Amino acid sequence: MSTIDEQPTPREIVAELDRYIIGQQEAKRSVAIALRNRWRRRQVPPPLSEEIAPKNIIMIGPTGVGKTEIARRLAHLARSPFLKVEASKFTEVGYVGRDVESMIRDLVELAVNMVREEEQERVAARAAALAEERLLDLLVPPPAVSRYTGAARDQGEGAANSTREKFRQMLREGKLDDRMVEMEVEEGPTLPMFDVLGAGMDEMGANLRDAFSRMFPGKKRRRRMKVKEALEILHADETDRLVDMEKVTRLAIQRTEESGIIFIDEIDKIAAREGATHGAEVSREGVQRDLLPIVEGSTVNTKYGMVRTDHILFIASGAFHLSKPSDLVPELQGRFPIRVELAPLGEEEFHRILTEPKNALIRQYVALLATEGIDLEFTDEAIREIARIAAEVNLKMENIGARRLHTVMEKVVEELSFDAPDREEKKVVITEEYVRAQLEGIAGDEDLRRFIL
Repeated sequence: MSTIDEQPTPREIVAELDRYIIGQQEAKRSVAIALRNRWRRRQVPPPLSEEIAPKNIIMIGPTGVGKTEIARRLAHLARSPFLKVEASKFTEVGYVGRDVESMIRDLVELAVNMVREEEQERVAARAAALAEERLLDLLVPPPAVSRYTGAARDQGEGAANSTREKFRQMLREGKLDDRMVEMEVEEGPTLPMFDVLGAGMDEMGANLRDAFSRMFPGKKRRRRMKVKEALEILHADETDRLVDMEKVTRLAIQRTEESGIIFIDEIDKIAAREGATHGAEVSREGVQRDLLPIVEGSTVNTKYGMVRTDHILFIASGAFHLSKPSDLVPELQGRFPIRVELAPLGEEEFHRILTEPKNALIRQYVALLATEGIDLEFTDEAIREIARIAAEVNLKMENIGARRLHTVMEKVVEELSFDAPDREEKKVVITEEYVRAQLEGIAGDEDLRRFIL
């Protein structure tokens, strides 16, 4: 997709998520519909479109089953600003209510960076051409105003142009990369330190830094550097000149309001248990009350301007081992009308996770060791043994879902990874027997806690 207004169908969204995430079809369908509904709302004429609220989602399931990955991939697919926050951080010591609004400010910052990068790509060719001309001015200074006129002057300019074109060709071929040039570069201003402002004052510190940057612009000084480095500096400078930051800010705020996604993890950690009326439970309910206006729809002040949260999509997740969604305050529950339960993962799902996704773990390790010249291959029996042991360890210890595969895989290839640079035999086949040998103590010992898995 080239723009946020070009949205795939729900079926296409699920198909794309299937490339990276195994199973969890119910959750994929729910987020696909939620994403498509945002596109549908933009097609509805106002004022009715303003009344259509996003259908926020709560994902319920143990750790490591794909909750975060679904939300992250969804945001990437939609080219949307995406922010993940831990709900539990709002209950830490030093928490103050306005810290909850910081997630909107962070989301806007991400949107600004996203739009700025898009604008930089759009002007990249023009910036490169301008940077090249400026660098050629340093390498082949334009001829001074000649006392001669007529043909003689024309001949002088022609010779200068010919030389300039030769240098241009050499520059493009990289033949001048190591040549030294002297040019003016701008140094960043020396700003006062604002870290002493303390917790909850990050936004004020950022605003003060921005204000001082405008009041005390950086000084310029002459530096000698290689042509390659000079070209990079000039390209960045020309890019900054060509990018209209007012336009970037306007588009970023619009994108935040229309397509921003905030993933609130561990929302179960701020659910007050039934009947509790003191201490931490009261604090958790207080956090919910502070979250409520943002999820309901409010206006948050950021350094880029006012941002409305009415149509930001909120996706919450939690294991809900010690609590349940109904333990959230009723008003907050009502703002998350869609609830999906993600299934725990077993041996068969682990096998598929290791082999099927576009970013499968097996492919990652093969690619990593290929950088050392190692031709790594896993037999299907070896992969199934890795999946079996990971599932077994999850049963006997804390069930951390697919994250267990990372630790088990690391143990399997640990010796090979260490020896890879010095290894003479470059073809390596990981068999079922090799896996068992590497994980022998883990699979056979009931006291699995002494193995850091």
